[in-house]
Amino acid sequence: MTAGTGTTFIPQPVERLAVVRILAPLAVLGFLSSRIAEAPEWIGDAGFSVPDLGDTGDYHQPLYLPPLPGALAWVVAGAIVVAGLCVSVGLRTRAACVAFGVLLAYVALADRLAAFTVSKLGPAVAIALACTAAGERYSVDRWLALRRIPARKKKARKRAWEERVTLVPGGEVAFFQVLVCFFYCASGIAKARGDWLKNAHVLFTHVHDSYQTWIAWVLANHLPAWSWTVLQAVTLVYEVLAPLWFAWNRSRPLALAWGLAMHLMIGLMFGPVIWFSLLMMTLLVAGFAPEPWLERAFAPLARRFEV
Repeated sequence: MTAGTGTTFIPQPVERLAVVRILAPLAVLGFLSSRIAEAPEWIGDAGFSVPDLGDTGDYHQPLYLPPLPGALAWVVAGAIVVAGLCVSVGLRTRAACVAFGVLLAYVALADRLAAFTVSKLGPAVAIALACTAAGERYSVDRWLALRRIPARKKKARKRAWEERVTLVPGGEVAFFQVLVCFFYCASGIAKARGDWLKNAHVLFTHVHDSYQTWIAWVLANHLPAWSWTVLQAVTLVYEVLAPLWFAWNRSRPLALAWGLAMHLMIGLMFGPVIWFSLLMMTLLVAGFAPEPWLERAFAPLARRFEV
């Protein structure tokens, strides 16, 4: 990964943070869209709410938050959308990240029945972005800062371009890299402790679940049964040893390719899980895609808004 000597980290291109800032909030908002559309039933008092279980120490309800009045539920839902979009476009980036993270944490606790992986990753990603220079480039904040320099002051504009942020402290990127690696590793360990080592057909049964898409139906009916066992074994090895695959330079490109392919297929085969796949693909690209690829991808934005 990006670990250097001692406690330092190799500086990383700012484009890595920009990828997370632009795409991660959109994936989270996509996941929450069906819930936001029914805000009073989601976090308000119009729908079913899990009662206060008291001080039981049960992780299913670490904190009880009573349902909101319908109007206030709409306000919170609207604030989530506004904050998420502000993060994505880079408008008041740091404040928007904090607001987005706090609101995501609130709704994840307010309705535990609707909280899934994206709900739990979202606050961590947003708060982590607030501690970085994610808004320094390819953002409305940056565009507004340049617009404040009169066009006639060419030297000032040239100096602003020359002094643009190109590298950020490696630790700001390392957080997302480590997050991905240990997320996979924990997931793999949970699978290994479950049925993935006991039953060779666990993955095959997944493609027949209620989230099944027509693509999953076609693959389940045309791929031989043993191929799902192979995919199950490869996935388990990939996840448990993810820190190794991504830390080793030679295996990192293959690990990136496999991760992107895996989440692409998850998104295509399991309907609503597509938002989780898009979030994970965003973190994979931001953390491990080759630097030249990222620079070329962002070059049009730089020419259009920063020159």
